[in-house]
Amino acid sequence: MSRILAIDLGLKRTGLAVTDPLQIIATALDTVETVQLIPYLQAYTARETVERFVLGFPIRLNSQDNEMTPHVRDLEEKLKKIFPTVPISLVDERFTSSMAKAAMIAGGMKKKDRREKGNVDKISAVLILQSYMDSKK
Repeated sequence: MSRILAIDLGLKRTGLAVTDPLQIIATALDTVETVQLIPYLQAYTARETVERFVLGFPIRLNSQDNEMTPHVRDLEEKLKKIFPTVPISLVDERFTSSMAKAAMIAGGMKKKDRREKGNVDKISAVLILQSYMDSKK
């Protein structure tokens, strides 16, 4: 079976999450420097079958684009060219960072670990992926 991979794009770092092969559980995968994202995805898809990419789509509360929206659209176009057989879904990512921080606190994560921005990125990607999975049920 294949996996679904979620991407929470940032200017410096990008959080990644992935499903298990049966697509039941969303799990944090990694945080990578954004400049290394495409090579990372190429290496990952060479060893794992990815059925779909899910991109966190940043929009404002009034549904207008924000400063990250053009970057996500650019990434979407790159992914279409590099991985033409892998479909891409866009998922509203409003509030994922604040939800990720709340989840870390609720989960008892130490303050030092919560300050690690990469942890927020990974958990945000998990929330994006879980949102996509829930929408398909």
